[in-house]
Amino acid sequence: MDRPVSVIIIAVVFVLLILAITWGWTRRKRSQDDVAAPVKPHMGITAVADPVEGSYVSTTRAGHPLERVAVHGLGIRTTGELVVTDGGVIMDLAGREDFLIPRRDIVSVDTTAGMIGKFVERGGIVRITWRLGESLVDTGFRARYAASTTPTVDRIREMIEEAQ
Repeated sequence: MDRPVSVIIIAVVFVLLILAITWGWTRRKRSQDDVAAPVKPHMGITAVADPVEGSYVSTTRAGHPLERVAVHGLGIRTTGELVVTDGGVIMDLAGREDFLIPRRDIVSVDTTAGMIGKFVERGGIVRITWRLGESLVDTGFRARYAASTTPTVDRIREMIEEAQ
């Protein structure tokens, strides 16, 4: 087979692969139309701790760490900061709209070793389970410095206890 034919075959396979990925992502977003948009942070809430630098991992359906929520940009990994405030937890994300996990909607917080596409040491990802409209979801955040993980989880747990 000549070189130009091989290059054309590889290019066609690559384009078909990109089209399949795009089709799958669009289909997932369409199937999640029932998931409400997260609340945007508002004025008047005060940080109760320093922001924690790190990476937003993803938001998944609660209890299903491989079922990414694709709508409202919640399924896209990015860097950012997690800020514990008196009104909830703010995900301050680079290149994307920030969102607030309202204090009243937080169900639980713990750590995990992995969520879709990101697997780390035991307890390396802060996982917040919360109500997003009618859906129960898990949001994962990996702190840049491991020493920040436990204090962050403790602050969020205190917030849950105070809200009850």
